Amino acid sequence: MHACCLDEEIKEISRRQDSRQPRYDRHDEVNLKKQKKKATARPVDDLFAVIELGSTSVRMTIAQVQRNHVSRILDSLQQSISLGRDTFTTGAIGRATTEACVSAIQSFSRVLMEYGLSPKSIEQVRVVASSAVREATNRDAFLDRILIATGVAVTTLEEAEINRLTYRAVRPLLGQRPSFKKSDTLVIEIGGGSTETLMFHRGKVTSSHMYRLGSLRLAQSLDEMAVSRQRVWQMMRQTIDQTAEQIRSAISPTRSLHIVALGADMRFAAAILQPTWDRQSLTSLSVSTLEQLTDTLLPLQAEALVSRYHLSYEDADTIRPALLIYSRLAKILKVKRIFVAEVNLRTGLLTEMATGGVWTAEFKDQIINSAMEVAARYHVDMRHAKHVCHYALTIFQHLQKSHSMSTRQEMILTVAALLHEVGGYVNDRAHHKHSYYIMVHTDIFGFSSHDVQLAALVARYHRRSSPKASHSPYMNLDRKDRLLVSQLAAILRIANALDALKDRREISLTCQQQERSLVLLTNAVTNLPLIQKRINERSDLFTQIYGLDVIVRQTLKGTRL
Repeated sequence: MHACCLDEEIKEISRRQDSRQPRYDRHDEVNLKKQKKKATARPVDDLFAVIELGSTSVRMTIAQVQRNHVSRILDSLQQSISLGRDTFTTGAIGRATTEACVSAIQSFSRVLMEYGLSPKSIEQVRVVASSAVREATNRDAFLDRILIATGVAVTTLEEAEINRLTYRAVRPLLGQRPSFKKSDTLVIEIGGGSTETLMFHRGKVTSSHMYRLGSLRLAQSLDEMAVSRQRVWQMMRQTIDQTAEQIRSAISPTRSLHIVALGADMRFAAAILQPTWDRQSLTSLSVSTLEQLTDTLLPLQAEALVSRYHLSYEDADTIRPALLIYSRLAKILKVKRIFVAEVNLRTGLLTEMATGGVWTAEFKDQIINSAMEVAARYHVDMRHAKHVCHYALTIFQHLQKSHSMSTRQEMILTVAALLHEVGGYVNDRAHHKHSYYIMVHTDIFGFSSHDVQLAALVARYHRRSSPKASHSPYMNLDRKDRLLVSQLAAILRIANALDALKDRREISLTCQQQERSLVLLTNAVTNLPLIQKRINERSDLFTQIYGLDVIVRQTLKGTRL
């Protein structure tokens, strides 16, 4: 292959290393000076940057933002440092690797300051790490060393955050093709330590999963075995196929399934197989052609890949297993073409920083849709679930300001309300306990495992006994989270009591506060005594938490139901 076929990111963006300090060639340096000259002509307030500590390299992207969206990437730097090699082999990040990360962040900090950005400005600069740091046994010591040496605080991203940022990055691209809105789309990224998937059905997220199958993790685990290279690749295929079957089972693919692949490995393949790709839109690769490219690369030694494609040794170690994972997965899912996108986690984080918040209306809708998919899977009475959710949110929003409750807490209550009866799938008797068990073992898009745990506990206490000291899952929380569970469960119990009509018709509901009472105004007439009786039976926790009795009154414009 000629140099003209190289990945654009490798040719024009990546700053390859022969030492611990970034090295720029003349072409890059001229472009960098031009970009900096242009940067001085615009306000610094419209610049944002992300530094990512990945499994095989430390990368930085600097972007200009206009009208709440990323308008242009000004600069991208990369330094090859194999954090994953340490973590996935020994479990801990070594001293040499730690100091290499310190050196890289110091170098990137100097570039940021030339753009007028402070590396310590969390509003405009974010420094994040994923699985290689998250799984390290000495994670805290590593992060402390970075902070002491550079003054920069690194945030370790959890699975839910990575899924959210991937969604942010890829969502605009999915609108480019009408077929994505009419079918199922699997967005997948093979990282050094893990495989992340987002499943869309007609443009809505239905599931998100993370699997402990990564290109570097896979290569490291098999390199330790004293077997031939051919046998290594055979064992790698078997391991990949096992995870691919798990993915296939989790997403229940349809005949019209599309796959959108993210990550530098697939961009490398796309640049070779589609050299005219303009990077501003999706391109697609034939799976058979991808398999041929993978088969061509597999027998090559790392030195040959470095020489021929100007890759770093870290990329040379991961490119082959990554492409093998993509091609094997596509084959098992019976997909003939794979779409490739020029976006990544840093794109998603920059987009989020540009829009000024996590909890956008669209993102909240996706969380709700994910929860409703779970509810449908377990045959929940959706009419009841939606009514209870509506009543719970009405009460929450009335209390929100006076009790300083956040949007995140609102979403935890929303998910708990939609899924509070999911345990009925197991047994209607003690279904609140079954609901807890099902929920804590379920992925909800946009929710961390901790958020899911809180929502599950809120659902657990929607009926019967209130939280007790003998309940270990509740007592294992810190005091702040225990209070949150009690606050939200108290609201959910009242909301559940309100859905008392035999025909399950939704009632109107508004809230007023009078002295020491929360007055619920409704249009219910004949069923008002029944609703009040149900509330009286379930309001002890609410009165204990909020110091308010709950009274139901008929509105003046009430209509008989």
